Amino acid sequence: MILTEEQRDVKRAAREFAEGEFRQRAREFDEKEEFDLSIWKKACECGFVGVFIKEEYGGPGLGFLEHCLITEEFWRVDPGCGQSVVSCTFGAEMIQLFGTEEQKRRYLPSLVRGDAIIAMAITEPDCGSDVAAVKTVARRHGDRYVINGTKMFITNGCNAHYILVFCLTDPEGRDIHRRHSVILVERERKGLETEKIKGKLGIRASNTAEIRLNEVEVPVANLIGRENNGFYQLMSFFNLTRLHIAAQGVGVAQGALDLALSYVKKRRAFGRSLSEFQGVQFKLAEMATRIEASRSLYYRAAMLVDRGEVNPALISMAKWFAGETGVSVANEALQLHGGYGFIADYDIQRFYRDAKIVEIYEGSKEIEKLIIARELLKSSLL
Repeated sequence: MILTEEQRDVKRAAREFAEGEFRQRAREFDEKEEFDLSIWKKACECGFVGVFIKEEYGGPGLGFLEHCLITEEFWRVDPGCGQSVVSCTFGAEMIQLFGTEEQKRRYLPSLVRGDAIIAMAITEPDCGSDVAAVKTVARRHGDRYVINGTKMFITNGCNAHYILVFCLTDPEGRDIHRRHSVILVERERKGLETEKIKGKLGIRASNTAEIRLNEVEVPVANLIGRENNGFYQLMSFFNLTRLHIAAQGVGVAQGALDLALSYVKKRRAFGRSLSEFQGVQFKLAEMATRIEASRSLYYRAAMLVDRGEVNPALISMAKWFAGETGVSVANEALQLHGGYGFIADYDIQRFYRDAKIVEIYEGSKEIEKLIIARELLKSSLL
């Protein structure tokens, strides 16, 4: 797929921003497990945050492909910093897809301006891939919901002004896929507690938290979409956000390849540059080919989404293959660095650690393969 001139401009601008804002401080953020949110503010001012949000709700009104292009370039420079910026609208997709007009006008513009951060709370301590098994409960009392439960591994959990909580609203419902809803909880609600998770393998700059909800009361007006329709809303949400993860996989892989290319050109062994050895050249060729294939997959899937044609199988292919590519390429890039790749003085070790998460969150690679197979089997029966 050939990008338009506007899309190429978006891609170039995102790369320039990331080089100027991430490169010099990435190691610091990784070591301290924190991020300077003034960089996120600056990214908002430059128009890189929430580009998929429609103009009537304060956004640029670009496509999800443009959002993915920005993600790729940010992750190419540094995954931890990239995640800390682009994830600040993670959940806006749910509001734009299923929120009321009042909710869209109330919450979305602040995310684009850099006045607020949103988080999506799905995973629980005993529930990851099986989202229908979540135990967090929202019981309705008149015009309010009272929420109790615990969420785990929530991106921006400590920073978010708004948290979209995926929870049970009909625990006894006969259909396990008609028991859940998505409810917005504001940061200041009594009974909401967040605790930062430290010691992560990778993307340490990104805030990840455990969230505890103890008798948290919110108005029924905070319901996003229809009551007990949350599972199906979540599946539609993932059809967008998994493309975002695919772009992360391509970004971390491209960044790792960039580091490998730079290293093998400079490093000498047996009297020659490493780049002159055929074995090294084969590795580089394989890495670059996997990256191009992954990029083409997510480009095509995102382009179709922007045309209104959602293809779950293609989206899952992109997410799975790009995630696997990120891990594979980072591994090979570190191998090319030899012992130097194993120490903190070289950025490749950080990319190696950062890459693994792309195979895990928003649907593990095993889940993506199941989706692909089910879609194939479904179509073969038609």
